[in-house]
Amino acid sequence: MSISEKQVASLLLQIKAIKINVAKPFQWTSGWKSPIYCDNRKTLSYPKIRNVIKEQFIELINNKFRNVEAIAGIATGAIAIGAIIADALNLPFLYVRSNQKDHGLQNLIEGETLPNQRIVVIEDLVSTGGSSLKAVNTLRNNNCNVLGLAAIFTYQFKATENRFDESDCKLYTLCNFEILVDLAKQTGYISSEELAFIKQWHKNPENWGADN
Repeated sequence: MSISEKQVASLLLQIKAIKINVAKPFQWTSGWKSPIYCDNRKTLSYPKIRNVIKEQFIELINNKFRNVEAIAGIATGAIAIGAIIADALNLPFLYVRSNQKDHGLQNLIEGETLPNQRIVVIEDLVSTGGSSLKAVNTLRNNNCNVLGLAAIFTYQFKATENRFDESDCKLYTLCNFEILVDLAKQTGYISSEELAFIKQWHKNPENWGADN
């Protein structure tokens, strides 16, 4: 079942996975401040929507990544959806931590990998790309062959796209910033003023917080 990016965005809006707060912006792990926050983990609580997301990932992987041998989720947001996808494809699953454990086996990668194993990385969303590409490099440093990364949503920052290109990592997503915010305006989820504010932020997100 193939659906459009607009339909995926509609599902995210339906469950209020998109949070807007112009007056009190959210702060990301990267330190950036943002008037919009995309909480894709909420999709896990809605079986029908979770299944649609799963099916879209499976179709994307089958179309874009041939001969994939394993699925890797990025901790913690993509562990659950990654495991669901791996199960549906009957493939091995593993996940990549953001930092090495300070106890036990001190693993960065949880699960079994094989030399030159062809892996597709799953992410819930891509913002600056820092944590996503850190996970990709962790797998590569472990002699894995990363075919690319697939995510539910991307903020579509040009700098992020450049980082993926420079890292020679293909990036595919089920929906994106432009489609989502435009649909949010069309459906009354946000006002015209909020849309204008969010798009202005999107032009220079890295430096936006310094003036606001």
